Amino acid sequence: MRRRFLLVAPAVLALARCASPDPAIYTLRAVPGSAASGGPMAIKVARPGLAGYLDRPEIVRDNSVSRLTLNSGERWGEPLGDMVGRVLALDLAQRLPGSSVFTEAGTISVDPSATVELDIQRFDLDTGGSVILLAQVAVQQGRAHDPAATHSLRLTVQPASTGTPDVVAAMSGALGQLADSVADLLRALSPRALTPPTARRR
Repeated sequence: MRRRFLLVAPAVLALARCASPDPAIYTLRAVPGSAASGGPMAIKVARPGLAGYLDRPEIVRDNSVSRLTLNSGERWGEPLGDMVGRVLALDLAQRLPGSSVFTEAGTISVDPSATVELDIQRFDLDTGGSVILLAQVAVQQGRAHDPAATHSLRLTVQPASTGTPDVVAAMSGALGQLADSVADLLRALSPRALTPPTARRR
């Protein structure tokens, strides 16, 4: 019995040493921008589309050499698409103080005056260490989703360091810059988008 214990104990200790620590969890945050009136009364942010390589729990550091750089110990606190939509809605609400901004995933049941659709092709570091946000934006107005404006955006933010907290902060900054551009598109909509929304019948 003692011999068996002596054989098993080293194996248990080795497994304990190899046990992975809890992963570090990160989230994007809203950043302040220039606030101005003139936007639609009710704005819905549709769930953003993501390039497949971004749609994962792990944070993608870069894909600059045809190989993804990941760290299993660093993860997003929620699905990236949901998080981008939620933070973009917060950014827009701050920039458009006269508008009600909500996400597709929420429970708001009014017909939106305008809908923001976002397709993200890239959101990671380039070879120079800058965060690159490459996205297509569509702004549609009214219940009929009449196309009002589309835009291609390529935004660059230099992180304070290569550490993940600073990289995530730079990603939040890039999303804030995107919100600045989207807010301008929303203010440019025709006057009929400024009328109050009607309650949706259940």
